[in-house]
Formats: sequence, structure tokens, C-alpha cells
Amino acid sequence: MPPVFINGRFLTQPVSGVQRYAQEIVTALDALAGEGALPARYVLLAPPGARKLPLRHIETRTIGTRAGHYWDQVDYARAASAGVALCLAMTGPVALRRQVVVIHDAAVQRHPEHFSTPYVLAHRGLDRLLARRAMVATVSDFSRRELADVLPVAATDIVVAPNGAEHLSIAPDTGVVARLGLTKGGYFLTLGNLTRNKNLAVALRALARLGPGRAKLVAVGRIDPAVFGSAGLPDPGPDLLLPGRLDDAEVAALMQAAHALIFPSIYEGFGIPPLEAFANGCPVLASTARAVVEVCGDAADYFDWHDDATLARLMQRFLDDHDGALRRNRVAKGRRRVALFSWRGSAQILADACVTAAAR
Repeated sequence: MPPVFINGRFLTQPVSGVQRYAQEIVTALDALAGEGALPARYVLLAPPGARKLPLRHIETRTIGTRAGHYWDQVDYARAASAGVALCLAMTGPVALRRQVVVIHDAAVQRHPEHFSTPYVLAHRGLDRLLARRAMVATVSDFSRRELADVLPVAATDIVVAPNGAEHLSIAPDTGVVARLGLTKGGYFLTLGNLTRNKNLAVALRALARLGPGRAKLVAVGRIDPAVFGSAGLPDPGPDLLLPGRLDDAEVAALMQAAHALIFPSIYEGFGIPPLEAFANGCPVLASTARAVVEVCGDAADYFDWHDDATLARLMQRFLDDHDGALRRNRVAKGRRRVALFSWRGSAQILADACVTAAAR
């Protein structure tokens, strides 16, 4: 078995769902390597200036002089050609056949209006080239079907390695609730970059239906108009709090003290926040986006992504849950659901895929 070279360009990017996936898979592979459970040597290759991961068993090397896609296609491709390439964050070098590349969703093809034109053009072409050359992996059965529909690859040839949530089973920073001027059970929470696809607008309309002062909505995330354009939000009003990006311990604390996480996405390849909420005893109000329903099963309460009236009714049920019976029921279901997913299990799936790719 030749060595496996992990593409570390994600370590130069802001951390959102894709980068979280890559980081946690690499961490899980490092643990497997320490147990002697991997059939090959793994090396993490990163561009200059990349942040470091605290790995104990996987070597990290800084290579090349380029950045962005040029680093992928030239510096990383040259170094990874001596083994198997493992690319966890949507892109990889088109010249390599012995390669596993994780394409998380078909959002660029299905909803190009959510991205800038250069981003759409680059990724549409890149995805099709990678599908012809590499072994494709993704994060859900829904995404497997979507990618098979838009790319030249059969669904049966796509590997599914889902997200996990162990990274947020941590000691919470409970002080964040007071620092943000909140009280336990006094707010709902959304989590994710504030882009059009994340659909914060429907949550704001639902909040307005409840009436001023009934509850606050805390929307954790960043706005990146240079990449995604306007999020198309209505007037936020006084009950919306935008704290920006927070660390994992702060997010865990906010989840534990919230009425519920609202996850109103229009389109997802997976959707990590509901799993993170389940891991922290937080009920979930989720859109009926198909990947979200696949992940959450019977543990969430659902509304159509545009239906603020139904969302407002679901929010009101939690506001009226004075004896906590509804919350206890949803928390128990969430605990059972999150137990079905793990970073370690998905890391092993991708390691097995690398073995198959080595024979290409």
C-alpha cells in the first residue's frame, strides 16, 4: 500500500461545515494511525501559512509556494503523485487517478444563485473533471443521488462517509450566555454562515410572528458577501442578536441553554448543526430539506423552508412547554439519533476507499 497524502489546503480557509469535516476526519485518522489500524502511512500536506492540527501520528509537511487552486493542481498534485491523494474539502488535482475526493453536495449545480458567478463556473468544471478521474465520496445518501444526477459518475460508485458530532461533546463555556445578555430558555439559536442558502430570513419572519419581546433569536456565524452575495434578510428587529463567530465551547453552551436550534436551510448536503445540537441536549426545528430529514430522522420537528407560520407555531410550542415534557422527549430522541454517527466510523470508510483507489 503506497502512502496516503491528505490535502491540507482546508487549513488555510475559514472554518465552516466543509473545513470542520476535513479537520475532524484527519483527527480521527490520526487516532486510527496511533492504534495501528491504518494499512498505509498517512501524511498531511499543507500550503505555507496553514494553521496546525495537533496530530500525534500523522506527519505534517509544508510544501510548495502557491496558494488556492494553483497549489492543489501543481504543488499538491506533484507531491501526492507518489501515493494516494485524499482530498476532503470539495476539490482536488484533476491530473491524479489514485485519489479519493469528498464532494459534499451538488449545491453549485442545483442552486447557482447562492454563489458568485466565478465560483460556480470554477466548481462546475472542476467537479466534472474530478468525477471522471477520482473516486468520489460524499456525506449522505441524498448527496450521493444528487451527485450521480449532475456528474458523470454512478451512484453505486460513490462512497458515503457522513459527518459526526463528537467535536462538540465538550465542556461548555457557560459564561457566554450572560456575556451576550441572555438567560437560559430565553432564546432560539441558529448556527451557520449567514448566506442565502442558510435561510435566516424565514426564522426572522417567524420571530416577528411571535411578537416583540417574546423570545430572542441568536444567529451565530459570519457574513461573507464577497463569495456568497447578499443573504436577502428582512429588517432584523430588536430581538435578533448577531454575535459573529464563536468557539466550540461557547456554541455548546448556547445550545444547552436554548429553547431549540432552528435549522432553516434551503439545501444541504448533510447539515452538521442539528447533530451538534443533539449532542448537547438541544431540540431541533428543521427544514424539510431532504438531507436534513435523512440526518435528523424522527428527532426533529419540521417545517417547509419558506413556511414561517409553521415555524412560528413550533417555536410557540417550546415557549409554552412550561413543565419541560416536550423538551425532554426531543432531547431523548436526539441522543439516540446522534449515536448513529461518528467521525471515527467515517474516517475508517475513507481509509478503506483509499485502499481501493490505490489499485486504480
